[in-house]
Amino acid sequence: MHVFAQHIDHHIPGVTYHTIPAGPSRPRWVNQLWFAFATWWQTRKGFDIVHSHELTWHGTVQTVHVVPVKYNLFHGRSGIALALQWVKVLASPRLLAYLALEHYRYALRPGKSIVLASTSLRNVMVEFYPTAASMLQVVTPGVSAVTGRSSPEEKRRARVTMGLPALGKCILFVGNDFRKKGLATLLDAVRSLPKECYLAVVGNSAQIAGFDSQVRISGVADRVFFLGALSEMELAYHAADCLAHPTLEDTFAMVVLEAMSYGLPVVVSASRYCGIAHLLNHRQNALILPDPKDATVLTQSLARALYDMPQINLLTEEGPLFAKKYLWSEQARLLNIIYFANAKP
Repeated sequence: MHVFAQHIDHHIPGVTYHTIPAGPSRPRWVNQLWFAFATWWQTRKGFDIVHSHELTWHGTVQTVHVVPVKYNLFHGRSGIALALQWVKVLASPRLLAYLALEHYRYALRPGKSIVLASTSLRNVMVEFYPTAASMLQVVTPGVSAVTGRSSPEEKRRARVTMGLPALGKCILFVGNDFRKKGLATLLDAVRSLPKECYLAVVGNSAQIAGFDSQVRISGVADRVFFLGALSEMELAYHAADCLAHPTLEDTFAMVVLEAMSYGLPVVVSASRYCGIAHLLNHRQNALILPDPKDATVLTQSLARALYDMPQINLLTEEGPLFAKKYLWSEQARLLNIIYFANAKP
């Protein structure tokens, strides 16, 4: 196994690493073109399988975690709005470069598979790249282990370690794009919950400043704890009583699966917003939000996840059972089948 990347921060025995020199940091699309060309040149011979997670035209297996650029540019547009958008695209070397790379990435080719993170992403791909439909396969992310519900002592110790209140109900929120993951609506919901409920926010610290005013105006400054990015999420899952994920856009949402593996009740957006919801059953293994922008329904769902003991018990039992179906070992087996189907003879 060989890994080609511009930044490498781990070294696994048995893996050969190749550092691709970084191209210009600005504009980013030039570096994207450079990386695509450099990796194509170095992998064009001598490999049975080339597996790409990046926006490149080569690769017998392509793993896709995000919606297409084409979707972001043209979804929901028609008439004048669509025409104006095309004018914008044609005037932008950046957008043209991304669309060209994407076009060739999803071009139909024998012996090629496109691996998608969720069924919802597959639906988007079929709509915007219908010629790629025969190459599409879904292999979701997974978890390495299922630990189940934390003990009271594990919860207390995790909260003390992280500087969180030892008592009360802890709602966990995880995301690097706070706005897209629904933090604004969640803050409104927390304000309506009992004062013993507080929110632990994990993610990109640079996003905090954009929510300072809302936290102050909402009167929940003493109940919101911004923890920044964590290299290890285990403590956060032990500390929490539930996970809130009112995301506006997520092709899968690994954080939901991970929280379920720890036996946490999860409140998550419906499948039109969040890919994993395609696999979940409302009130059996998760509480699903029809509209993640509806703070009233979010408040009600969180109250159920925190105080409705029959519901809590069901979710903490069913969540780990669901997560066990998506162990990394099983997902690796599915990917291995794709490798053998696409390997050069």
